Amino acid sequence: MYIVAMVGNIFLVFLIVTEHTLHEPMYFFLSMLALADVLLSTATAPKMLAIFWFHSTDISFRSCVSQMFFIHFTFVAESAILLAMAFDRYVAICYPLKYTTILTSTVIGKIGVAAMVRSFLICCPFIFLVYRLLYCGRKILLHSYCEHMGIARLACDNININIIYGLTMALLSTGLDVVFIIMSYTMILHAVFQIPSWAARFKALNTCASHICVILIFYTPAFFSFFAHRFGGETIPRHIHILVANLYVVVPPMLNPIIYGVKTKQIQNRVVLLFSTLSTCC
Repeated sequence: MYIVAMVGNIFLVFLIVTEHTLHEPMYFFLSMLALADVLLSTATAPKMLAIFWFHSTDISFRSCVSQMFFIHFTFVAESAILLAMAFDRYVAICYPLKYTTILTSTVIGKIGVAAMVRSFLICCPFIFLVYRLLYCGRKILLHSYCEHMGIARLACDNININIIYGLTMALLSTGLDVVFIIMSYTMILHAVFQIPSWAARFKALNTCASHICVILIFYTPAFFSFFAHRFGGETIPRHIHILVANLYVVVPPMLNPIIYGVKTKQIQNRVVLLFSTLSTCC
């Protein structure tokens, strides 16, 4: 899955950058999503593979905190990118004549920078929150990668601030992103069902299908893992916690380029053209 994620997302970025016909807002956001997927899977999968293959279960505290930061940073940034993609679909369907004037290259760049800055400001305090804690002997993380609450629970100190900050930021960042995504698609569906032609309705819905699939694949296991880790207690077996947490950092990066490749005709056409050109050259 890691190999497929890396090859698929890097190839997707290469295709969007090199093909001028794909220099549109939707594909620029898709390239941002692909880069975030590469970072998310690379921050987790190599260490997980080392654990499962070579029983390399040691990690320094600094490396653990670094991994924690990049995982949370990428997750929050990817959530913001999915929100931007939902806004892109809303403008494309509800205001098609203003699409190119609203989503200019400058606006897309500012959205990308805002997503990175927001993610950094949210995730940077996690570093100070885990460094301030007093650790006294417990050194085993019952997980296959480092995340904020997993590290905090190793401390023999009061972690209420960590719990409150983590939950608050999750609800105010990814939680609000989900609310705005739902609002965007509610307005999109309302606009689509006002279209008299069934063929036009189907075409409009089909353009959103791949994005909806990606949203469900990204948020469903992530929120299950988040709430199960905090409120599941002993009711959910630990191996289920670990399995779902592992899946949500490797499955979405693997499936995203496949879903967009299958559902997006422009990408299909460029891939076919590229491979046919390569086969002709060879």
